Amino acid sequence: MAKKAPVIISCPKCFHQQASHEECEACGLLFGKFERLQERKQEQLTDHKDPKPQSISMGLGSRLASACILVLVTAALTYYFAGGNKQNIVAKPVSPSIGDVAEKKTPSLPPQAVPPSTQQAVRAADSAVNRGNPIENARNGTVSIETPWVKGSGFFITETAIVTNKHVVAPDRSQLDEMRHKVETGRKLINLEQEKIADMRRRLRQMEDGPSRRQLIIIIQESEKGLAKILPVQEGEEARLKEKERPVSTSDIKIIMADGSEHTIQSSQVSSERDLALLKVYSAKPTVLQRVPKNKMLHQGDKVYAIGNPAGLRNTVTSGIFSGYRQLKDTNEVYIQTDTPINPGNSGGPLIDERGLVIGVNTIKLTQSEGLGFAIPIQTVFEEFSLSQ
Repeated sequence: MAKKAPVIISCPKCFHQQASHEECEACGLLFGKFERLQERKQEQLTDHKDPKPQSISMGLGSRLASACILVLVTAALTYYFAGGNKQNIVAKPVSPSIGDVAEKKTPSLPPQAVPPSTQQAVRAADSAVNRGNPIENARNGTVSIETPWVKGSGFFITETAIVTNKHVVAPDRSQLDEMRHKVETGRKLINLEQEKIADMRRRLRQMEDGPSRRQLIIIIQESEKGLAKILPVQEGEEARLKEKERPVSTSDIKIIMADGSEHTIQSSQVSSERDLALLKVYSAKPTVLQRVPKNKMLHQGDKVYAIGNPAGLRNTVTSGIFSGYRQLKDTNEVYIQTDTPINPGNSGGPLIDERGLVIGVNTIKLTQSEGLGFAIPIQTVFEEFSLSQ
């Protein structure tokens, strides 16, 4: 035997169709209470027009008439939905979630049935979408910085100023001296190896054929193979050293925005004591990152994010927690310690909180251990370059 189709009724207030006869799933109207209210109104109207003895009979007639009308309407709707369409259609309750209201429009639900609170939530959600995620906004204000010697990151702190690390735009003197020493030592070793091979060839020409001579031939061949592998590496390091030793010009520093557009800086300012630099760019239309309120202290365990250009992967976001404030013994400088991954290319990028506000400038990672990264507090940047608070 076929299953009987549920009786569909229409809400007298919002006209929502549903199978339940107790409460409207769209506007919450209680059908029984609404019917009794209508009966009382009808009785009051009857009392006003006719003598009291007749009010009882008229009230009963009114109730009978209302019941008949309700039965007729119910039967008609049942035929339409259950018989006319040959389908068992049961209206589902409309979810009050923002996603359902914003993305799908239920045909059976008229606009006036949407609660005002839901309409406000939808407008708030649309506004949030237009504004964008705070982490993404901070990413849009972060730039990649490419120079002949290194790739790093930076971010807009004003409409025309980008903050980054000094070692991104100006080679570190101590690192440059160390590199020069390695390159010069490598060249000396190569020269000595070439002299050694030349000396073995002279000896080879004087030796008679035998095991010793054949052995020396093998040694010379292997030495030349090793030298052939080392020479390109040495020449590449010498070229890098030459590039780093030449005077830096503004045209050497390329700024790449989050949208991929490229710009050159007009001027630069580097700190004499700190690993900080300020670059001026007037041709870009930047997203300026906002700093945390002055004197705002972090709490251990607060979530933080690092944005940068590690290994050439632009607009990379990593997360971690704030571990504490650390003071260097030799300079008394205060750093922000975090376990957020800070890799080559992250240098100069922003360290931000969950609201997208800048906490500091990512600068170094201790290579001896995992999870130890450091950033210069943003307050130090404002003090170093006398930026308006």
